[in-house]
Amino acid sequence: MIIIGEKINGTRQEVAQAIRARDAAFIARLAREQVDAGSRYLDVNAGTAPDREPEDLAWLVRTVQAECEVPLCLDSANPTALRAALAVVDRTPMLNSVSGEAQRIAGVLPLALEHGTDLILLALDDDGIPATGEDRMQVVDRLVGLAVAGGLQEEKLFIDPLVTAISTGTNNALLTCDTIRRIKVAYPKAHITCGLSNISFGMPLRGLVNRTFLAMAVQAGLDSAIADPNDRELRETMLAAETLMGLDRYCLNFNKAFRAGRIGPRPD
Repeated sequence: MIIIGEKINGTRQEVAQAIRARDAAFIARLAREQVDAGSRYLDVNAGTAPDREPEDLAWLVRTVQAECEVPLCLDSANPTALRAALAVVDRTPMLNSVSGEAQRIAGVLPLALEHGTDLILLALDDDGIPATGEDRMQVVDRLVGLAVAGGLQEEKLFIDPLVTAISTGTNNALLTCDTIRRIKVAYPKAHITCGLSNISFGMPLRGLVNRTFLAMAVQAGLDSAIADPNDRELRETMLAAETLMGLDRYCLNFNKAFRAGRIGPRPD
């Protein structure tokens, strides 16, 4: 499972405060904690006003990559902010994201193609989030076609079927899993990712809901998630699900994590 660490996000109050104060030590600590917990990418999202975002996102990029060597996921719908970040990034990043919305296709997709980045594709368009897996696949097919035609290999694509809250629709988890299965069949070389915690918005016991949904999604074909890598119980569920799905050869990852104390009883 490829975890994209979610914590460096300016919509979180403490991160927004750190960005305003240019508290590099706080951001560096958040980055290091997520990498040490197993994140393969770090999402960086300034979440500030459009006129400030280019400078703020570039500062986040410089701060995080001074601390860690993992690639970054540049999270913005603002092409100007993404250009500023791309100008200072050291390693080929991921862009988050391109949807079927005309503005995103025109503004963000050319940047991904120019820089050969990894790219998250969202199964929505100018009409909103499609109500069925079949309709979501129509958006996905179009976006994959544009990305591949522009020179990105399928392996560089992270397709997001869009997780919507179970509190707003009884079948939303099943709909997501159906879409994941469709993506897996159509694009077996692409990755499938999601904003995992969206499923539990508005619910009690959010961690329990997230973990159970993660197991369902792994069974359907999910191999990436934007999530909290420091959530120990979530990590346990992820590793157990991959093991039971035959994705962990000889259970090596599960047993290695157990011996290292990353899952199971907390070491004293």
